[in-house]
Amino acid sequence: MERARHVRIVEGEIEEYAEGLVELAADQAVADEPAEGGAEGDAAFAICMNAINFGSGWWPTIRKRPGLSGYGTMVAGVRDRFAAGGPWHAEELAAMEPGAIAGVVAQDPGHPLMAEFAAALRDVGAHLLAEFDGRYQGAAEGVESIPALAARFAGWQAFADVSSYERREVPFFKRTQLAAADLQRAGVADLPGAERLTAFADNLVPHVLRVDGVLRLDPDLTAAIEAGGLLAHGSRQEVELRAAAVHAVELLSAATGGDLSPAEIDSALWNRGAAPRYKSRPRPRSRNTAY
Repeated sequence: MERARHVRIVEGEIEEYAEGLVELAADQAVADEPAEGGAEGDAAFAICMNAINFGSGWWPTIRKRPGLSGYGTMVAGVRDRFAAGGPWHAEELAAMEPGAIAGVVAQDPGHPLMAEFAAALRDVGAHLLAEFDGRYQGAAEGVESIPALAARFAGWQAFADVSSYERREVPFFKRTQLAAADLQRAGVADLPGAERLTAFADNLVPHVLRVDGVLRLDPDLTAAIEAGGLLAHGSRQEVELRAAAVHAVELLSAATGGDLSPAEIDSALWNRGAAPRYKSRPRPRSRNTAY
């Protein structure tokens, strides 16, 4: 962010905004989702769903279930599949084809996302078979912390998420961290260190922070987003947007005195993004497998 040209954090807004987030997070607190079929089923859902937890740049082009977002549509399809037939076996994942996952989420098999989803699930299946005897819970064993679990997933192609900025690597790893956090929330990974996770950098959290005045974008980037154009993944503007969200959330967490972790703030902002104030305005879109 010290080098950013297109996005800046309005640090004068941090303290007051953080105060509101404490109340917001308390208001949004909900009970955990029902189990997907015991610990192995919960682990399967967290790993598989996060392996395909991307595609926001394509959401305007997919068929959505009534009343659901693009992501919600994908979640509903996978949840229905698990309820009807149980989690995919590792062998099924390793052989996943676009038509099969398209049937689960009720999309056209030829949609570009289906090939990307299938490739990610095949990679998960290959790792489960090669390293964990086909067991989903095995992926959460043998590590000492939630960040270490996230780092394990970071080595899988299914969870790749590293950008380049001025010849340095920027490892955002949105979905690796979210998978580890979800495994902890499901009770599968009883490990310390969740407070060390960063925000799960996508396109919605920067959008919420921009609308609320915590992030300020240059006129050209603002105009491109408002016009509904696609940002190139890995472009300076797109990397700065994600980096600004991550760093702003760290500042907000510090402003709460640590009462809210970055992951908790991320969740509060992501849920806030469903309100009409945010949905009525164009958000940044980029077609990639990171988010």
